[in-house]
Amino acid sequence: MRKETGDYSPLSKRQVLLDNRSNSFLKPSEETEEDIILNISLRPKKLSEFIGQKEAVDNLKVCLTAAKQRKEPLEHILLSGPAGLGKTSLSHIIAHEMGTKITATSGPAITKAGDLIGILTNLGKGDILFIDEIHRLSKVVEEFLYPAMESFQIDFIIDKGPYAKTIKFNLKPFTLVGATTRSGLLSAPLRSRFGIFYHLDFYRIEDLSVIIRHSAKLLSIDIDEEASREIAARARGTPRIANRLLRRVRDYTQVSKIKSINREIAGQILDNLGIDKAGLDEIDRKVLKSIVDSFAGGPVGVNSLAASLNEEVDTIVDTIEPYLLKAGYLKRTSRGRIATALAYEHLGLKPKEKQKELF
Repeated sequence: MRKETGDYSPLSKRQVLLDNRSNSFLKPSEETEEDIILNISLRPKKLSEFIGQKEAVDNLKVCLTAAKQRKEPLEHILLSGPAGLGKTSLSHIIAHEMGTKITATSGPAITKAGDLIGILTNLGKGDILFIDEIHRLSKVVEEFLYPAMESFQIDFIIDKGPYAKTIKFNLKPFTLVGATTRSGLLSAPLRSRFGIFYHLDFYRIEDLSVIIRHSAKLLSIDIDEEASREIAARARGTPRIANRLLRRVRDYTQVSKIKSINREIAGQILDNLGIDKAGLDEIDRKVLKSIVDSFAGGPVGVNSLAASLNEEVDTIVDTIEPYLLKAGYLKRTSRGRIATALAYEHLGLKPKEKQKELF
């Protein structure tokens, strides 16, 4: 590594990693409390500050402007896409642009209909109710939500048996913003009650580079454009990961007393963290190697793959697979997952003739 201005001694790979158990590279769904606080501070506050997802942002601007002109709440919005792409940020921006409050919760947190009654009855006119991982709502809660979304009413039953009575309670018109990483798991009745749909896709390197430089400014980090592109290229097309990698690079340079971050420094730090030039980390490579070595390149079912790796199926499907599929390292078929020629190339392996037939 080239020596920068300021006295420092280069750290070994062991020192850079610090404590691998507490400072390892985390996927978007495995955030620590510190990550959540820092991510909130780096979130854009207005739609004009939101970088990337141009088609969704442009369409959302039209919907927001039209709703404000009519002085009506927005229609219910469903945001889908892999974790870490800005669904939560967009929901807060929508509330800010509409000048209303936002109440945020998640599907698994609402275990029974009674939990939802308190939330809905406290919403004011035009307020935003954000439900993350909405596909994980229980069936009972989901059915209770239907009349609330459709006619802004909730029905609850008092007493039991012959004395049971159904009472209708009118709600103030609100906007439900649902976020999901697995839109295919949403039931048809719930999906049909959303009026606006946006799918967020992985970001371009150029957009991630802009996000990184913006975050670096907020965190008082001196980083050049080439270094920001190096981090962006390894961020798996995900702003949340880009910001996390930026903070890990900052930690290293702070300890090493490096005043300015260039491409060489950023690249070495990310290499030492186990994140290669394609943005794959140890678990990604472990998945690919398992398919190649243990299952002869595939096809292999996700349950068998999860069992061999001692990982949860949801972790593989929601967190690991999306980028590997998008980047072309995996192919998903009706028979299971298959490692592609690009995966073999990335691992430095040559596929056998039998495996080539699968590509």
